[in-house]
Amino acid sequence: MNSISRPQGKPVLAIHGGAGTLLRSKMTAAMESEYLAAMERILLAGQAQLAAGAAALDVVVEAVRQLEECELFNAGRGAVYTADGTHELDASVMDGSNLQAGAVAGLRTTRNPVLAARAVMQHSEHLMFVGSAGDAFAARHQLEQVEPIWFGTELRWAQLGAAQASLGGARLDHDVDAPSSGPIDDRRKLGTVGAVALDAAGHLAAATSTGGMTNKQPGRVGDSPIIGAGCYANDATVAVSCTGTGEAFMRACAAFDVSAQMAYLGLPVQQAADNVVKTKLPRLGGSGGLIAVAANGDVCFSFNSEGMYRGYAKLGEQPVLAIYADDGLAP
Repeated sequence: MNSISRPQGKPVLAIHGGAGTLLRSKMTAAMESEYLAAMERILLAGQAQLAAGAAALDVVVEAVRQLEECELFNAGRGAVYTADGTHELDASVMDGSNLQAGAVAGLRTTRNPVLAARAVMQHSEHLMFVGSAGDAFAARHQLEQVEPIWFGTELRWAQLGAAQASLGGARLDHDVDAPSSGPIDDRRKLGTVGAVALDAAGHLAAATSTGGMTNKQPGRVGDSPIIGAGCYANDATVAVSCTGTGEAFMRACAAFDVSAQMAYLGLPVQQAADNVVKTKLPRLGGSGGLIAVAANGDVCFSFNSEGMYRGYAKLGEQPVLAIYADDGLAP
């Protein structure tokens, strides 16, 4: 399946929960149901918001907040550990109606980094805050603070131990020889979450959040909080959220490149996305994918890995969900 055509301006929400190498041997019916149920619940909530006339920005922020609250995914609670056994959380948001954006990186105590990114966009002249200053900014704007231990899970701690024992250095989440908890192997999962939406007014928005990579060096920042790399939205073209090897996505300006190809070459969203994900990123050693919704309502999923947690919901219909490349929402 390529792009999904829909009438001009019809509201729609699409989400992703990371991409990576598939382990069908580890799949169980219960496991699959857990992942699909989590995504469906989030899509249904976003669908209801859109039906009530909510702005795209509100919808994507809430969808990502819920993904951050679900420990199945590598963002917020359930985020992976750094080499120092800490958590450093990154997020970004962008409003396609005015090109305003906000981002945070290296947060350690803000429960929902995506809310902090939105606060930066709405309450600061700046675009990004990092580290303790980012947490302090979030706290000043009444965003909930938690003890760092709140983000941890036993599985993520085991992954860190396995990474340090067998590899001795920083590796992306998808490279780590560690326990797996889902149909997409956590050792090979490109862990990020994101959402893109088109609302009834024709406005686009995107949001992205991540816990980074297992055993990463403290202070490392990937593409998720970088506007134009892991997140981008412009009402004239498209809203994009990426997941993958962050350094390659930053070098490619991956999210913006999709928009640029649509604007300058007149390409449909699926072709522009595939050009980035299947041609440009592999040349840079980039693995992963992206979700996008165009200004005309077309939705696309493009990835060069074996699978990606993904789905979309448009008004009046049941959400469509997929995990594997051959699930009907193929790249």
